[in-house]
Amino acid sequence: MYSSSILSLALVLPLTQAAESVLGVYIFSRHGDRTSKSTPPTVLTDLGYEEVFTSGSYFRDRYVASGASNPIAGISNDVVKYSQITASAPYDTVLMPSTQGFLQGLYPPVGETAGSQTLRNGTTIQTPLNGYQLLPIQTVTSGTGSENQAWLQGSSNCAKALASSNEYFSTSEYMSLLNSTAEFYKSLSPVVNATFSPSYMSYKNAYTIFDLINVAEIHNATIPSSQLITNATLLQIRTLADIHEFNLAYNASDPIRAITGSTMAAQIVQALNLTITGKGANKINIQFGAYGGFQSFFGLANLTQLNPDFYGIPDYASTMTFELVTNASVTPFPSAIDISVRFLFHNATTSNESTPVAYPLFGQSQTVLPWTDFVTEMNKFAIGSQSQWCQACGNSTGACAASVTSGSGSNSSTSSSSPSTTSSSGGVSKAVAGVIGAMVTLAVILGLEALIMLVSGLRLVSKKRLGGQGGAGTVNGNGNGVSKA
Repeated sequence: MYSSSILSLALVLPLTQAAESVLGVYIFSRHGDRTSKSTPPTVLTDLGYEEVFTSGSYFRDRYVASGASNPIAGISNDVVKYSQITASAPYDTVLMPSTQGFLQGLYPPVGETAGSQTLRNGTTIQTPLNGYQLLPIQTVTSGTGSENQAWLQGSSNCAKALASSNEYFSTSEYMSLLNSTAEFYKSLSPVVNATFSPSYMSYKNAYTIFDLINVAEIHNATIPSSQLITNATLLQIRTLADIHEFNLAYNASDPIRAITGSTMAAQIVQALNLTITGKGANKINIQFGAYGGFQSFFGLANLTQLNPDFYGIPDYASTMTFELVTNASVTPFPSAIDISVRFLFHNATTSNESTPVAYPLFGQSQTVLPWTDFVTEMNKFAIGSQSQWCQACGNSTGACAASVTSGSGSNSSTSSSSPSTTSSSGGVSKAVAGVIGAMVTLAVILGLEALIMLVSGLRLVSKKRLGGQGGAGTVNGNGNGVSKA
């Protein structure tokens, strides 16, 4: 889905430095290949399973395995230690299986020797499936079935974000594209008329049209009127879907539209902060989610100014990774002042043949930022507490009723709950929410459950990538609007 040029920017710097150690990582991944959202139930395909497993295997070779290229200090190489890893995903038939597949690659079966246990009576018990390892996955129940829906923002419950995304449909840009592409979409009706009526065929539904055709191009042995689907046509369908989606997911003049990216930023800082304050006890955080989270974060972090390819929808199994690194000794665990953060992105399946690339965040030039600078920049748009979320979204009912009554809400993302690099309590109080909906740790989950219930179902719309999801043209609870799968 993404242009390959995003992986070969000239300004990309080397990923490692002399004497550098990795202390922990936060990985956010899109699910693997799936069936079309227009033909529910949407499910992970065998190809998708292979994609996320391959990505998990790469990250094992990078961070976990004996002889890893960038080993995490103190990580258990073969037999997983539950205290060192946190994985989460919304419960549905695409994101949850994708997480399982990724974890199978990260910590594969350990074999008959390590995968066995001797009981008191001398009996040796072999672990099934050649030492298969069972890794727990935290579930965000409010995101259930998210990959069966087309409109990501529609489940966010964030009133102002919904209103903001809907504003796109009244802009001159939208109306211009709606009118100028009318004949183009009409010409595609013979390809999809078994699923979409002629009245559905317009830029208004750019993503779902692209999604259906893209899935058919990957899986279908035959496609009706396939002569209409040339390479140029595919590129135009994808490009229009990208524009549609990015405009629904992010708007520089109205940040609330990127509520998913804001809650994701809070999660990231919270998770990495817990690694620091816990002196490396928790080392790996993994979240799976839809592409809307990627695109809203790309906009907020100024990555779109770095390269226009960041406007696009990341392909299946794409990952963005945040590494905590230090050049100081890891024994004892270094202080926050000696810790930095590196951001890496890889479009589509990550493997030893196609590896992640480091990019500078926030419009800066360096790819490695001091931890305190990283926190400061992220907190400019992060939304992590329930009161912050309620006030930013303008919600006053349900779980937000108490926040409104108490008047404790804060519209600032840098409130007193902002990350602290010295507090033993972990500092950051950033809730896990949005399309990305997954919780950083059990402690965070339990503490911020109410916010998660509000936000984790959130489906932000990615505006500009070639694979946009077009739902109905307006954002509402009836499934109208763009969907991010």
